[in-house]
Amino acid sequence: MTIDAMASRTQWKMRFGLLLITAVLAVLWLALEMRRFAETPMLLPQAPVEFSVQSGDGLNRVLPKLRAAGISQGMDWQWKLLAQRLQMAGRIHIGNYAIEDRTTPIQLLEKLARGDTDRVKFTLVEGRNFRQLLAELKALPDLNDDISGKTAEAIMVQLGRPGMHPEGRFLPDTYFLNKGDAMSAILQQALTAMDTALASAWSGRDTAIPLKTADELLIMASIVEKETGIAEERALIAGVFMRRLQKGMRLETDPTVIYGIGEAYDGDIRKKDLQTLTPYNTYRINGLPPTPIAMPGKAALTATAHPAAGDALFFMASGDGGHVFSATYDAHRKAVADYLKKR
Repeated sequence: MTIDAMASRTQWKMRFGLLLITAVLAVLWLALEMRRFAETPMLLPQAPVEFSVQSGDGLNRVLPKLRAAGISQGMDWQWKLLAQRLQMAGRIHIGNYAIEDRTTPIQLLEKLARGDTDRVKFTLVEGRNFRQLLAELKALPDLNDDISGKTAEAIMVQLGRPGMHPEGRFLPDTYFLNKGDAMSAILQQALTAMDTALASAWSGRDTAIPLKTADELLIMASIVEKETGIAEERALIAGVFMRRLQKGMRLETDPTVIYGIGEAYDGDIRKKDLQTLTPYNTYRINGLPPTPIAMPGKAALTATAHPAAGDALFFMASGDGGHVFSATYDAHRKAVADYLKKR
């Protein structure tokens, strides 16, 4: 090999080495720049910044909306490269979004991929009745009120259940809607969820229970729900009521009387209330009341479908949040006397 050839080869190696070093440095710079871009909180014109993603919107349509909303962070190629790294193709969910202060680009893209929209949260608590449910629902901000001024019957027609009594028909759970959605959409979600939960409880029930239909299970579960908030007592109380039904005894449960009194209830049950014949006074009627008296949760449905075995036919408040169970009326009277003595 000649001296010129060796020199030429050496120069080529040096140039290749410089190009390789330049390429490595460029890759390192790009990686560092992308990390800085991805993890630096965005500068917002105000907090929160709100924008919406419509059907068919991809990142090419979302980016102009961000720019219009005042988000100037990064170049478009940086957003697209970051989205590609997160494998977000086809994963941007429609809905209304809110960008809070200190949000980074990577957090925003992950939010879009999760569909973590700016949603309204509503929790239906076990034991609420339909009147209470409507009052709590109407107090929610940012929803379209399409139920005010309507009767319960009209609301059920709106939900596609004409002629169905609304009590007990909505499953206690936490539900989410986008801002601006109709209030009735939450009722529709809860109604469908109760359909599913009730069908599951009924199909898996202990077939020995003295209930003829899923609706009767729902009624009984609503009574169990109102009688106790202690998880381990639900099946015990359900067992008491099932045995009373089997023996032809009246249920004699205060929550049904209270429901029958309605808005006139002032916190006390009086002797005349127990003596007044109403469809819900289980001290005066045989069997179950005509409808549920509250919204039972899944636990109450399960406990009612699988009541505890035993011989108790009576129970009373123990004063510490629980109940004392008795197999005979004499034992029940003694438990009452002991409770009064403690007080």
